[in-house]
Amino acid sequence: MTPVTTFAGRRVALFGLGGSGLATALALQAGGAEVLAWDDSEASREKARGQGIAIADLREEDWSRLAALVLAPGVPLTHPEPHWTVGLAQEAGVEIIGDIELFCRERVDIAPLAPFVAITGTNGKSTTTALVAHMLRQARLDVQMGGNIGTAILSLAPPAPERVHVIEMSSFQIDLTPSLAPSIGVLMNISPDHLDRHGTIEAYAQIKARLVAAADVAIIGIDDPLSRAIYDALVDTGAHVYAVTGDMLPGDGYHYEGSEIFATRGGSTRRIANLSGTGSLRGAHNAQNAAVALAVGAALGLDEEVTAPALASFPGLHHRMEEVGRRGETIFVNDSKATNADSAEKALTSFERIYWILGGKPKEGGIASLRAHFPRVAKAYLIGEASADFARTLGEVPHVACGTLDRAVAAAAADAQEDEEEGERVVLLSPACASYDQYRNFEIRGDHFRALVQALPGIATPPSHG
Repeated sequence: MTPVTTFAGRRVALFGLGGSGLATALALQAGGAEVLAWDDSEASREKARGQGIAIADLREEDWSRLAALVLAPGVPLTHPEPHWTVGLAQEAGVEIIGDIELFCRERVDIAPLAPFVAITGTNGKSTTTALVAHMLRQARLDVQMGGNIGTAILSLAPPAPERVHVIEMSSFQIDLTPSLAPSIGVLMNISPDHLDRHGTIEAYAQIKARLVAAADVAIIGIDDPLSRAIYDALVDTGAHVYAVTGDMLPGDGYHYEGSEIFATRGGSTRRIANLSGTGSLRGAHNAQNAAVALAVGAALGLDEEVTAPALASFPGLHHRMEEVGRRGETIFVNDSKATNADSAEKALTSFERIYWILGGKPKEGGIASLRAHFPRVAKAYLIGEASADFARTLGEVPHVACGTLDRAVAAAAADAQEDEEEGERVVLLSPACASYDQYRNFEIRGDHFRALVQALPGIATPPSHG
């Protein structure tokens, strides 16, 4: 735990008692703050009471006596409309912050030079966060990984000069972290997402830009126009910034060609890694992820001779391009984390002959943007609420409405087994949809896919990873 001492002796309101909320309340109490917590769920309130957290209905509190409102990142700050606690805080002139802001203030107070790597982006941030943490652990550093990737930041060990925090940040978390100034800030990419929470793509991009704006070193993927504009603006200020691209570098940075990664410094370019044969890092998007990880290592003072070999042992993430089984020439890949078309595109470009399972609760735009990749699809298997719309978009691509994942897996596995063409083929769950029509979250959907695949006859399963 990281005790939060910066609010010692003061009263702090907290709304949202999920995993990060509980960790935040306990960290504030451990640092000497008086916490008044609330959640709309009675079960969550009871769980918090059981851990010694004071529960108070914030509608009935005197907000003039509160020092701050700590808001869970899933609670609306601005759109579609501010949460009622936000209105009460603003009326009283009480600052509204999140748990990562508390960490940032604690870091400034107790260990201002502690290495802090913050990573964001519409897609790829979870894989890159896990890859950076893996690479640094292989280099025998003390690494604490958390944030949006799973472990609440205040549940981690406190910042210290010899300890590296590698933290994934969503746009919601950035919005609640006004003093964000990491040692190394990473922006992977920007494409439309969460517009219901930010209003416009421009507002969303401005929030993402804040993560790199005050970083000691900024590392930015520049292959989309919004990220490139942020990079150009930082370069104009004289900031210490590196570009990562699959195209031509505008200056110092990293670029990738196929499976090869190159570093450029002062006009001199050298190859630093080759991802060939690393199944957990297939595709151009993973070449970007690996290039960013190597850039982070270099910014921390590590030589590529130390960091590059660690790429080959990266086990990958559950639910993101995760190989869960193999039968003959067919591999089965769980990409349940691909909850939008842009994310699913990364999987579609990584394989040549695809038996594609897709569908769920659709997002704006559907899969129309993926048409260029339909020639790779041998057949599609539609599940969930999006089935009818996706069938229309697929047009002449062979497809079948399966309704549920169990029927889709059985049909795709049978069709792939009967495929007489030579070479590798993949049964790919990459839904391009949220899971909420049939599953509580994408993890449960991916776990179900894995279980269905591994129950098929003749399946060889890869080694498990944690």
